[in-house]
Amino acid sequence: MLAVGIVTEVFGPHGQGLPGFDFALCADRPGPVPTDLGVPLTVTHGLDRLAAADLVIALPGAGFRTPPGPAVLDALSAAHGRGALVAAHCVGTFALAAAGLLDGMRATTHWRFAALLADRHPEVSVDPDALYVDEGRIVTGAGAAAGFDLCLHLLRREHGAATANGVARDMVLPSHRDGGQAQYLAAPAPEDCHDERLAEVLAWVRENLHEPLPVAELARRAMMSKRSFARRFAAATGTTPHAWLRGLRLSGAEELLETTDLPVEEIARRVGYGSAAVLREQFVRRRGVPPRSYRRSFSRTP
Repeated sequence: MLAVGIVTEVFGPHGQGLPGFDFALCADRPGPVPTDLGVPLTVTHGLDRLAAADLVIALPGAGFRTPPGPAVLDALSAAHGRGALVAAHCVGTFALAAAGLLDGMRATTHWRFAALLADRHPEVSVDPDALYVDEGRIVTGAGAAAGFDLCLHLLRREHGAATANGVARDMVLPSHRDGGQAQYLAAPAPEDCHDERLAEVLAWVRENLHEPLPVAELARRAMMSKRSFARRFAAATGTTPHAWLRGLRLSGAEELLETTDLPVEEIARRVGYGSAAVLREQFVRRRGVPPRSYRRSFSRTP
């Protein structure tokens, strides 16, 4: 039910200015479906609904150790074959693997079942530490609340950072988190940091993103040594200061590219890159396209 709640919340109706989606839950046998909460879920759509979907997400279920029936596997393969984006949350990845869609690809699932996935499907390169793995038209996500990370990534990829950020704000969630599944086992994400001194520094960083922001300066503001700061940061966020700051700069650049007509050089300055060339290099490496191409795809300015 957690997975159903996540996809329903992300792709359900939101506030003004955010897109609406034609969203449906499907099953191989429509009707009441048992859930882990003991409350049956009534599913009205069958597999034929997948034939018109632009995005198909395989959700986790208690019976994931048994491969789905041929009708489900055929429907997933057909959706992928006609060009739909196919994703999986948590142990839903087992269904995509059973359909042969992950052969020769990287994938992830809930860390608890990563070894089982790798053992059953040696043709799949399983990454147990990733929050999600994007292989183009196949995207797999980790377990439990990482479903939000998967769905927000899909929104960001297909509809831009402004849309993903708007939906995340509506759900009172961070729009993007660096790090792997390990952060779920140890401590909260930066935006919900319970370390007061560290939280104050992170808030200050967001207000001063245009500055160079070396780790030594952040440690000084937190009144810690660099080593202590790095250790506390990793314990609280599951990632490094450099990776977190890079993600923040790139997210800021995405939103400015979408919502303003500022020159790329000015956007680079505002998010803390020394030049447009440095922003372009980071953008291509991390987002796969140069800033100007991203703007052409997602700009909301007239």
